[in-house]
Amino acid sequence: MTSHASPGPHVLDATMFWSTSPAGGVRRVLSAKRQQLLTAGWRHSLLVPEGEGPGLLPCGGLRLPGSGGYRFVLDRAHAVALMRQARPDLIEAADPYVLGWASLEASQQLGVPAVAFCHSHLPALLERWAGQLGGRRAGEWARERAQRYLVRLYGGFDLVLAPSRTLEHQLRHCGLDQVQYQPLGVDCGIFRPAASKGGWARWIKRELGLPPGTRLLLYCGRFAPEKRLPLLARAVRALGPGHVLLCVGSGPCPPSGSQLRVLPPVHDTAELARVMASCDAFVHAGDQETFGLAALEAMACRTPVVLSSRAGLGELGADAALAVDSACPADWAAAMRQALDEPEAPRLDRALCRARTLDWSRVGALMMSRYAALINPADALQRCVPQDLPSGQSASVAAYSFRRL
Repeated sequence: MTSHASPGPHVLDATMFWSTSPAGGVRRVLSAKRQQLLTAGWRHSLLVPEGEGPGLLPCGGLRLPGSGGYRFVLDRAHAVALMRQARPDLIEAADPYVLGWASLEASQQLGVPAVAFCHSHLPALLERWAGQLGGRRAGEWARERAQRYLVRLYGGFDLVLAPSRTLEHQLRHCGLDQVQYQPLGVDCGIFRPAASKGGWARWIKRELGLPPGTRLLLYCGRFAPEKRLPLLARAVRALGPGHVLLCVGSGPCPPSGSQLRVLPPVHDTAELARVMASCDAFVHAGDQETFGLAALEAMACRTPVVLSSRAGLGELGADAALAVDSACPADWAAAMRQALDEPEAPRLDRALCRARTLDWSRVGALMMSRYAALINPADALQRCVPQDLPSGQSASVAAYSFRRL
């Protein structure tokens, strides 16, 4: 890609989901998004609790124990002041808490569009927590209150983006009419089948003291209750000797098990791609995922994928992954064994094709076309489209193709 000579519009992203660890999906998404915007000639700022570097605006926050490094922002007025000083052309909130309200307030004071990206499904999350503490009725009560809260907050935004059709429909069902589907992306120039070259699998087996014939299954992401990592650990144990689950990441609930190895987050994307492409299968049992970024990256590497059939993972992996609609370790073990013993080429090809459809060059074009339409419908569109799209490809054509996914 080549940058435009004149500066483009200025987008400011605000989120509390930015920790010192790169394991969090929101941080990885925003980092990739920032690169897309800067490459296309846009300007970009990130309002986060802490951090140093170009474009970062630290606003402070209270460290959340056991969260994996996250901070909860408390000073809404300070966050609003920082946004006003930055003077962006558009503000996007990536969480529905204090910074969500601050983003809405700052956009109104500046007279610029406000976008909310729904990275997490708050009603489902609170329903699980409340249900575990007080039973089914408590869970239903928490879910209803969370839905009302989101409608009250998101109702003030010009646009609400959802990374899956499933979440889009759920938000519309709550009464939010300005919701649009905006998938996340993957860099297919980095995450690709050829990334497996280099003998990484042999090296890691040697480093971990594993026999050469060990089959490696991979989970990559945060260690949190909703990821259901204990279920994966029990499933791998059911597979028997010779199978090991590598859990790459960090978080408040690190998994454990005799056939499980925990590895720190991989900061370098090329190194992460090599891990993805070198393992025998990727697994993810989360039942509340709004998308599934790591699963998409594994699909781009043509690695067999076993996913939960629920929520965003089920949608992402439809016809391209082995889906499991169960909390039974034996069912997960059976799907893992099928992925290892019978990696069907047509399924892997469908996964690779889907990942290439969601390459950041395409996803970014759709994203920037939406921003441009909000900022300046008359003339902003032409300067937001990356220059390396296929001949004849425009942001509007990209938007049409994504509506058909």
